[in-house]
Amino acid sequence: QVQLVESGGGLVQAGGSLRLSCACSARTFSTYTMGWFRRAPGKEREFVAAISWTGSRTNYADSVKGRFTISRDNAKNTWYLQMNSLKPTDTAVYYCAASWQSTIATMSQGSADYWGQGTQVTVSS
Repeated sequence: QVQLVESGGGLVQAGGSLRLSCACSARTFSTYTMGWFRRAPGKEREFVAAISWTGSRTNYADSVKGRFTISRDNAKNTWYLQMNSLKPTDTAVYYCAASWQSTIATMSQGSADYWGQGTQVTVSS
C-alpha cells in the first residue's frame, strides 16, 4: 500500500510564501509522476502542478504559473510545492498525488493512483 504524507501547510499573509512537502512510501517512487491538487471551500478539486519522474518536465495550472514551483528529490522519496506571492484565492486544502501510469498531461486532467490526506493552506488579506 502506497502512502503519501503531506506537511507544510499553514496560515500566511497575502504576498507570503509556503512550501509543501509530500513523502511517498512507494519503492518505485522515482518512476512515478507526482503532482499537487487543491480544493477551495465550495469548489471542486483542481489541478495545480505536476512533475515527470525524471524531474525534467513540469506542468502548471494557469492560475499559479510564475508563482508556484514543483520539484522532487528522488533520493528522499519526496516532492515539493514552493508557493510564492500567495493570494487569498490560493486558500484551499492541498493534496499531493502520485501515479505510476499518468503523464504530467493526464494528471492535469485529474488522473492519479494515490492521494495524500490533504493539508490546509490559508492566505489572509
